[in-house]
Amino acid sequence: MSFPQTFFRWRPHPWHGLEVGQDPPRVVTAYIEITPYDLVKYEVDKQTGYLMVDRPQRTSSQPPALYGFIPRTFCGPRVGALTPDAKRGDGDPLDICVISERPIDRSEVLLRARVVGGLRCIDRDEADDKIVAVLENDNVWNNVEDISGLPDAIIERLRHYFATYKMIPGQPSELVVKETYGHETAFEVIRASMEDYEMEYGG
Repeated sequence: MSFPQTFFRWRPHPWHGLEVGQDPPRVVTAYIEITPYDLVKYEVDKQTGYLMVDRPQRTSSQPPALYGFIPRTFCGPRVGALTPDAKRGDGDPLDICVISERPIDRSEVLLRARVVGGLRCIDRDEADDKIVAVLENDNVWNNVEDISGLPDAIIERLRHYFATYKMIPGQPSELVVKETYGHETAFEVIRASMEDYEMEYGG
């Protein structure tokens, strides 16, 4: 697995300085912020591009998959319009979860991910889609073309995690998982996020 050979004088910003992928929206680059072993939520600082501590997880729930974002995407008005109950996109790069048979326990890594579907989520009136993908050339999941080809237990874990990971005890969750969708809808969301990025930040 290799990425385009680009000469950088310095470390590129993971959101703005990396490519969305070699074959988007089917195969995309994923920048990983959180692994299934993390009990702290890490997030890229939008100004510097360094990984920062966002918050310790309040519950015992752990991420069921690698979690990060697709570079050069932005959840703006086009992404927001794809979710009927949302007023806007959440203003962040498009989130992605990547299923891998072999454990990957390091964050701040890049990988090539093949998109199979997604979760349509709303966080306080904002569209907050979670794209679901498999690690390209994975020995177990490589033949999965659509989210329907993944075990139900994996999807249930993803839905439960995102429905509860922001929950404060005694209060309802701010994020609601509305539905699960397949790869064609995921492609549509990724294309919309790429268009939103170009409108917001330029090509």
